[in-house]
Amino acid sequence: MSADQPHAIRFLDALPASARQQLESISSTREYPPGAVLFQEGSEHDDIYLIVTGTVRLEMLVRDRGRLPLMTLGPGDLLGWSPLFGGHPMTATAIALQAVRVICFDGQELRGLCETNHEVGYHVMRQLALVLSDRLLATRLQLLDLFHKDLPIQPAPRDPEC
Repeated sequence: MSADQPHAIRFLDALPASARQQLESISSTREYPPGAVLFQEGSEHDDIYLIVTGTVRLEMLVRDRGRLPLMTLGPGDLLGWSPLFGGHPMTATAIALQAVRVICFDGQELRGLCETNHEVGYHVMRQLALVLSDRLLATRLQLLDLFHKDLPIQPAPRDPEC
């Protein structure tokens, strides 16, 4: 979150300057080469990431089908929020598709900051809710794409104002 970081990181852009400064005090920057595993599904993991550059694929192990891609994340996306809630295993595996640079937060430190500084906590949780909303929409669209042949076609309801 230093001067060499682009300001195009959506998660941080919506935060007030005071909250960004607090987050900067507990952040670090890391780089991962293509093919690096940032975290593994089912494992305990301590870090939360904001992608600055590069892309990361999220994968999930599906019985009888192997490892399947869920989505690809890029600059501005939040990755690995489970540590923010403490004690929850990672629900996917994250693999760098390109060289990746991230802003990294220790989940325990970030959780502690949110608990002690309610202004920061509110803004972080608000941004997290927006991220989760986007991911839920992406999941719905994937399901519609997967099952589109099995869904009955229904005409759109008429809008009485048209």
